[in-house]
Amino acid sequence: MHNLVLSPIDPEKLISDISERVTARILKAVQNNNSSTANPEQLLTIQEAANFLNLTVPTIYSKVSKGELPVMKRGKRLYFSSTELMNYLKQGRKKSFTEIEKEAELYLSNKKKG
Repeated sequence: MHNLVLSPIDPEKLISDISERVTARILKAVQNNNSSTANPEQLLTIQEAANFLNLTVPTIYSKVSKGELPVMKRGKRLYFSSTELMNYLKQGRKKSFTEIEKEAELYLSNKKKG
């Protein structure tokens, strides 16, 4: 059996110790999160790219042959960068009415100046 001796602890020291440990754990969690998102790029197979884009495999092949999709080829295999596919999707984004209005105002104000 173990003999356990309890002694009074200064409340300020206890709070300080707990605070330091919690801070250390939060910093560690944030660093782990940053390191996992530091390199989010992955190489995808054609099936994974089809799932990523929510398209069929034949549609992917068609877009690759037309040069619409960024692709890397190694031997007979096609690989797709998840980052490049995300950029491809973002290029198809349509601007909101507010964004179009702001661009028009900026264009007209630049025309009046020069």
